Amino acid sequence: MSSARATDSASLAPAELRTPEARVAGAMSGFAQEIGALSAFRLESCIHCGICADACHFYIATEDPQYTPIWKVEPFKQAYKREASAFAPLVRLLGLKREVKAGQLAQWQHLLFDSCNLCGRCSLICPMGIDVAALIEQARHAMFDAGLAPKELYEKAAHQQATGQPEPSAEPYRDQLQAIGARFGVEIPLDKPEAEIMLCVPRTDIEHYPSAVASLARVMQHLGRSCTFRSDGLVAENYGYYAGGKQWQREISLRLIDQAIACKAKILLVPECGHAYAALRWEAAELYGKPLPFKVLQVTEFLANELEAGRLRLGKAVTGATTFQDPCESVRKGGVKEAPRMLMKAMGVELREMKNHGGFSFCCGGGGGVLDIERAAPLRYRTMETKLREIDDTGAATFLTSCSDCRRTFDDAQAHFTWNKTPQSLLELVAANLSGTASAT
Repeated sequence: MSSARATDSASLAPAELRTPEARVAGAMSGFAQEIGALSAFRLESCIHCGICADACHFYIATEDPQYTPIWKVEPFKQAYKREASAFAPLVRLLGLKREVKAGQLAQWQHLLFDSCNLCGRCSLICPMGIDVAALIEQARHAMFDAGLAPKELYEKAAHQQATGQPEPSAEPYRDQLQAIGARFGVEIPLDKPEAEIMLCVPRTDIEHYPSAVASLARVMQHLGRSCTFRSDGLVAENYGYYAGGKQWQREISLRLIDQAIACKAKILLVPECGHAYAALRWEAAELYGKPLPFKVLQVTEFLANELEAGRLRLGKAVTGATTFQDPCESVRKGGVKEAPRMLMKAMGVELREMKNHGGFSFCCGGGGGVLDIERAAPLRYRTMETKLREIDDTGAATFLTSCSDCRRTFDDAQAHFTWNKTPQSLLELVAANLSGTASAT
């Protein structure tokens, strides 16, 4: 994967600043860079069975064929068939695949960004083993190169690439971290020159769920592990990943990588944020160009490891019947399925699983940047109804998740639907039920 893409303002200008011809040229250049042996194999392997449609909550909610996952990469497939496939000259001569046009790209912006959470459920179910979500991510790269990333994602990615924060704030996040520590009465380790573990936070927690930040610090303090936040590498989310800007994604990831190396961390601990986990655990090393000199762990799997080693001791939690939302990127890409259940079992939680859970769990509906796209809200709400019914059908009184974006999405649903459940953080439940002194074994 090349990391040499231009980052000048002209090459990354949004669509309204470009001619239709420039948009198509940018997209075609992006598609060309994405076409390799693996993507070609995936595109050629599709047998048009339509099974991926039955896995996609956007299709299930609407029964609209345009939301079939593999159809969302049609411009990518057209570019490949016409320009790079073994029979490309014949395809062009016979008109078997049309040339990609600017109007088509504008239409596909909705399909690639507004109606896809990059959740990977379609990839899991494909009988040919095609990673459809990976193809959609590659198609997003080309859309970004055409200036067709949604405005909300583009602007947040640009701001994060330049400053480290997705949005301006009245005070820097480092100052907000310290204020959270003072408010909740917990020490926030910041900018230690050396630490075994480097911590980061979702900007969602800084802005919406400060108690989750305090809970992370409290748990780490209880465990007695050497850890630190770093002022220049605080934000876990990667809006370059959401927007499809591969070079910006790389630069945003490098902020965290460089800071982890600077403090000689052995572990980069990703908080409750599914897409941050995917970007750092599975994509950062490729963008970095070599293996990362530290482990990347999601906080839930880290705590499960501590529990299994006897260093984390938990008391009984009073939650009543409880259900749990598996974050897509953690469970499907990272296999983090048993870890949260180990923690809940240790706290005596009565878990009532949804009909679709673990690797087959439906997305909350807001992942992949969809929650940030204002125009996507009506479709997102329609799609979420499947998930809300599953949660209600468990009869559980308590609803837990280990992803701050899931939590924010469900909070939004609560307001929109006047829904009677409030999502809660598994990390916060762990912090509230710490027992005794951590074992040194």
